[in-house]
Amino acid sequence: MSDRRPQEAQVGPLDTVGHDVPRIDAYERVTGRATYTRDITLPGMLYARVLRSPHPHARIVSIDTSRAEALPGVRSVIHHETHQVPYGSGSIAGGRQYSDAAKDMTVHKRYMFDNPVRHVGQPIAAVAAVDRHIAEEALDLIDIEWEELPFVLDPIEAKSPDAPRVWPEGNIGLNAQNRPEPMGGTRGDPSPANADRLFMDRYTTAFVQDAQLEPRSALAHWEGDKVILYTPTQGISNCRHDNAKDLGLADHQVQIICKYMGGGFGDKNGSYYFDLIAATLARETGQPVMVELTRKDDWLGTHGRWHTVQDYRVGTSTAGDVTSIRLEGHSGMGPYLRRSGGIAGIDAYACENVTTQIYPMHTNRMVSGNFRAPSDPQGYFGIQSMMDDIAYQVGMDPVQFSLLNMRRPTESDRFTNYTLDQCIERGRELFDWSSRWRSRPGSDPGPVKRGAGFSFMMFRSLVGPSSAVLRVDESGRYTVFVGVTDIGPGAKTTMALIAAEELGVPLEQVDVMWGDTDRCPYSVGESGSRTTTQTGYAVVEAARDLKAQIAQRGMPTGDDVLIASATPTPNTQGMRRMCFGAHFVEAEVDTQLGDVRLTKYVAVHESGRILNPLPARDQIRGAAIQGIGQALKEDLLYDPLNGHPLNAGYYGARHLTHLDVPEIEVEFIQTDDGYGPFGAKTVGESGIILGPAAVANAIFNATGVRMKDLPITRQRILEALA
Repeated sequence: MSDRRPQEAQVGPLDTVGHDVPRIDAYERVTGRATYTRDITLPGMLYARVLRSPHPHARIVSIDTSRAEALPGVRSVIHHETHQVPYGSGSIAGGRQYSDAAKDMTVHKRYMFDNPVRHVGQPIAAVAAVDRHIAEEALDLIDIEWEELPFVLDPIEAKSPDAPRVWPEGNIGLNAQNRPEPMGGTRGDPSPANADRLFMDRYTTAFVQDAQLEPRSALAHWEGDKVILYTPTQGISNCRHDNAKDLGLADHQVQIICKYMGGGFGDKNGSYYFDLIAATLARETGQPVMVELTRKDDWLGTHGRWHTVQDYRVGTSTAGDVTSIRLEGHSGMGPYLRRSGGIAGIDAYACENVTTQIYPMHTNRMVSGNFRAPSDPQGYFGIQSMMDDIAYQVGMDPVQFSLLNMRRPTESDRFTNYTLDQCIERGRELFDWSSRWRSRPGSDPGPVKRGAGFSFMMFRSLVGPSSAVLRVDESGRYTVFVGVTDIGPGAKTTMALIAAEELGVPLEQVDVMWGDTDRCPYSVGESGSRTTTQTGYAVVEAARDLKAQIAQRGMPTGDDVLIASATPTPNTQGMRRMCFGAHFVEAEVDTQLGDVRLTKYVAVHESGRILNPLPARDQIRGAAIQGIGQALKEDLLYDPLNGHPLNAGYYGARHLTHLDVPEIEVEFIQTDDGYGPFGAKTVGESGIILGPAAVANAIFNATGVRMKDLPITRQRILEALA
């Protein structure tokens, strides 16, 4: 791969890739034959339910499970006093407990069950019984004496010296050096002296739940000293390793199986506490155990996008060049650091004088984690709302302001290719920006006003290690073995397409084996939009190996087979590999009712060569819809008096329906930068990044009032216009 060079020329379809292809498992999915975790039953299987904390912060003084254990049909009851199983992937700080260097560190360890509990909904016990109803009844028979503790819900309040402490050491999350310090740093000189004009403002974003269709579950059974786990995970290899580590096993003693799953959105690449509960109960009872989370459990006991408070100070020249950027951000992470708490977006600008301080703050809300481009939609909303506002104040069209100030390649900042300007220009043309954008915001007559907004982004498209195995038999059928699961984008179909293209055979001759750690090689997991670029390239390399074997030895005969494998570790020689995009939105706002209706939405993306346009377009549309939901609707509200979430669930958090969604026009600018499989780049995450900023900017253009807090609800619009 190192001898390939960047190419800017547009590319067309090849023999197999680049054409609309239905999913290879579409029939199984639409007919109900696809087997999800909850569809699996094993002889003698028990059912488990999880008891959850009713308090945001409390210590269990005593727990008595005798009444639950005496209930006919109950087979096991476990809790913190009986099973102190670490939940390592539940906390990146806690993960350091496994390194020798961490022996003397302060570690915020997370367990399968914790005491004290630190948020409403945290697991405190589990029951396995012969049926679901008995398990649920047994939960009510567990007697607990509580000592309630002070709690804090707001990340800014959590930083106050007199705030209730989530951890004895304080509420700022620990970094890799085990210190409570902010992320970020400084380049150049971002002091006010480097600006002719200074602009300051605060933007906030809400906690957004992943809200995948399939509620979480796990089925475990033991064969000797080996546990087999059926669980909806985005990364079977990572899930195996995480569970093995926490259960005190070697990796080969854990088998993970995930053939089908109902959505992932980033927060399933690894193990979960319900995997550990299922495995522990199965070991205790000697029977298979299925842990099933209710829909409410799924909302309260899993993770979502962290909420943020973002304070910006931006300096510009009189000509409109951005000369300095300062961000002080606070991310609400809940009581554990499942992920970083980053706030992205500033890197999309060419400014040389930047300082960022981002505090990952512990609170007694539910834990935050990865959700599709984890740091980006909230960060791009903040910085691109800020920049949009500055553009108006300096008297510039926001598109022109962005073209002036966005990051571009330089001799010291090299890209494998660069098409951001093309994405913006093409989007402006398709959207007809000049006729839809109001140079005077809020100038439409009457109560119903229209306006236009846009945003742009660049998002990493990584190359790196992964593995694939290819086999061909005497019949000429090829089988691709890859450790992928399919969380929505159609990864299995993509792997088959790549293999067929490189082998030069019809797609119908290619089978895919996936989703089982005992039968498939290592994969990075479907997070970070890496499956196509990394595992897909491993398929290319394995296919090249297999072709060489066939050329040397001929096709196999009889019972013989030829097998090829590859674990490439490509790199981009220090260049940035990014995908690019621009979204343009027209919003109609009823200033008397506060209603917002999106009347036009155009999304232009460059994601390298598009291997399968049909799901790629849908990936952008689905991601854009999630961005619209984050902009207008979604927020997990908490009662400040008792620390309880108020609206956990689809209807409470007001997720979008088809009635809320505009027609979304998607166009790809296709290129081959010489990296990845046939030049393919990231698609899945990139589309969600732009919606919140573009929608907010369109609402400002329509009303003349800047909305600085997500979601932009009817109440907030009416209050701002009052």
